[in-house]
Formats: sequence, C-alpha cells, structure tokens
Amino acid sequence: MTKILVTGASGFIGRHFVQHARANGSDVVTADRASGDIGDDATWRAFPEADVVVHLAGKSYVPASWREPNEFLRSNFLGTVAAIDFCRRHQARLVFLSSYAYAIRTTLPIPESSPLQAINPYALTKQLSEEVCQFFAGHYGVDVTVLRPFNVYGADQGASFLIPSIIRAVENGEEIRVRDLEPRRDYVHVDDVVRAMFAATTGPPGYSVFNVGTGVSHSVAEVIAKIQSAWGTTLSVQSDGERRTNEIMDTVADIHAAELALGWRPRISLADGLAQIRASAAKVA
Repeated sequence: MTKILVTGASGFIGRHFVQHARANGSDVVTADRASGDIGDDATWRAFPEADVVVHLAGKSYVPASWREPNEFLRSNFLGTVAAIDFCRRHQARLVFLSSYAYAIRTTLPIPESSPLQAINPYALTKQLSEEVCQFFAGHYGVDVTVLRPFNVYGADQGASFLIPSIIRAVENGEEIRVRDLEPRRDYVHVDDVVRAMFAATTGPPGYSVFNVGTGVSHSVAEVIAKIQSAWGTTLSVQSDGERRTNEIMDTVADIHAAELALGWRPRISLADGLAQIRASAAKVA
C-alpha cells in the first residue's frame, strides 16, 4: 500500500484529494496548519516516512501576496524546499501543485513549454518552487511531478473566488456584479484535478511538468449564464467595466502531455460541474 503524506490537507483541494486517495486504497497521512510551520525543517522532521509527498500547503490569495510578499515567499518557497529535502532524505516522490504562471502574451492552447512570467508575488513563489524542484530532481535524483492547474472550482471553495461569489449572489437573489465580463478562463473541476494528482503519484521518473485544465475557456459572462441556468434564475447582471493591469484575457490549457504520460483526461464539463455544486447545495439545505 502506497503511503502518501499530504500537506495542506485541510484546504479546498487537499480535502478532496485525501478522500479520493483513501477511496483508492492509499495510506494517507495528513498535515495542516496544526502540524506546525511548513517552512520550518523541524516540522518536516516530525513527519513519518512516506512513499510520496503531495505538497499543497502554502498561501494562495494573490491580493494578500502583494501585502505580505515575505510571508508568501517564506511559506510557499521555503515550504517547498523543506518538502523536497524531506523527499531527498526518504527517497520519496514529490507531487507539487504549482499554478498558472505563464507569460501574459502566449499562444493558445498553452503548452508547458510556454515561457513563465511572475506577475504577482504569489506566482513568483510558484515559479521559484518549480526551479528548486527541477534542481533537486537533476542533482539529487528526486522524482518530481509538477502540476499546473488552471482555474480550479468545485463544492466548498472559498467565497472570494469568482464562481462561489456568483453562486452566493444567485442564492441570495441579489444583483450579480463583477469587474469585467470578458476575461476567459479554463475552469477545471476539483474532482478532475485530484484525479490528475493521484495519477501523478505513480508518474514518470525524473522531473515532469503537466498542465491540468480542460482545453476549453469560458468568459465571465458565460460562467454567469451557466450558473443562472443551473439555479434557474434570471437575475440582473452588472459589470464595473474595470480591467486589471496586465489582465490575461484568455487561458486555454494544452493537456496532451498529461494525457500521454499520466493517462489522464478531464471528465467534468463546466455545466456538469456547476450542476454538481447545485445538487450538493440542495442536499445541505
């Protein structure tokens, strides 16, 4: 039985991954904030040995990264250094969940070979973490699979993200107000993400990087329309017409590499994923 140490296990993606891994027969050890400072090597030395480390822990809210860049670097970058050094000591594989960090202007769909560009401190921490992962893989022989998820969504996601914020307005019968209706994103359901993560626990040797998306993008306006369709509402929609500096207008993941190397493909369309969230909310109510 494969023993998997999961950091950030109490987070949105972590909770879904732990459930999936256990359902598929893995021995899962969880670590969260209560386990200690993830950037401190002493925290890692208290963890039991494992065959695989799935590293999710860290700070993730982009606006906060501008206010606290030092904290983001310490938690995200030094946390990844500690994670991969743990893998070096125990001959374990690392699955590192990175993020979308591609250059503003790139061709679509976006392959893993596209240039990276850190446009905020959070993205910088992920880019630096990928570099240290590649270094340890090349010089210490640690097997590392880096996954770059595009826009993840699903049940129980934090309310600050776009889809949950729109759903909250719909459920409250409020006017739906957003900054901009035009930006397009590749929205990938959390269940598809955790399947990719689980496939990566037995991924190829050495250092590998894979996009995790659907290969399809949707505008904010389209997302709102699909949510209103799933919830059966026709609420008013207002846009502030506010476009952020360096706004990326479209993202579409090239997922062929993950298909070939991991045998993974997304299964859940945006419409089906929203329907799942609607059904889950109805059960709770």
